[in-house]
Amino acid sequence: MIRSELIQKLADENPHLYQRDVEKIVNTIFEEITNAMANGDRVELRGFGAFSVKRREARQGRNPRTGEAVQVEEKHVPFFKAGKLLRDRLNGKEG
Repeated sequence: MIRSELIQKLADENPHLYQRDVEKIVNTIFEEITNAMANGDRVELRGFGAFSVKRREARQGRNPRTGEAVQVEEKHVPFFKAGKLLRDRLNGKEG
């Protein structure tokens, strides 16, 4: 599912809301999650999962074409851990 499909589904399920308002809501939610993670905060959505940022240390890497050693800088990467209810649902256990 992509963002536009999510917005359309929510608009269809909530006919009392304008689609542009649903779009603003969805965009605000994603923006707040992104901002929180950019600040190094953890975002937890009970029953769904938790978004956090993991730090990857600088390291020595290799160029796959030439085999030459290259320095890979430290970086921060997004990390998602599924919640128990989501894992159970994916594995056919209704919770």
